Amino acid sequence: MPIDSPERGQAFGTKSNEHLSDLIAGKSVVVDYKKLDRYQRILGKVLLSGEDVNLEQVEAGLAWHYKRYEREQSPSDRVKYSDAELETRRLRVGLWRDPNPVPPWDYRQAEREHRKSLEPFMGKSTVRGAQ
Repeated sequence: MPIDSPERGQAFGTKSNEHLSDLIAGKSVVVDYKKLDRYQRILGKVLLSGEDVNLEQVEAGLAWHYKRYEREQSPSDRVKYSDAELETRRLRVGLWRDPNPVPPWDYRQAEREHRKSLEPFMGKSTVRGAQ
């Protein structure tokens, strides 16, 4: 599973989602997985006719090889995903066209911190009616 794609609202988020949809929409896929995340979502490798769709997302420059979980990959997959990301970075494909692409895990963290910074103001109105 170790890929992470841009979030909605993030640069290349829509493009990544569209690319994935173009690859698999209406088709039968197999998901090879061993675990669920904390939200009970399946974390796995998507296979379409034996082809690794996750790797295709990385090769298209529309997902990161998520190094945090690379130890959960087979050694050969680890090399394929790492090489694919290095090559797309070198060629400036997809999200790598951006001089400073923000990894989705950093984007999500920044979003959480932003929401948390707004908590003291939530539910408190500072607008007063005309007197």
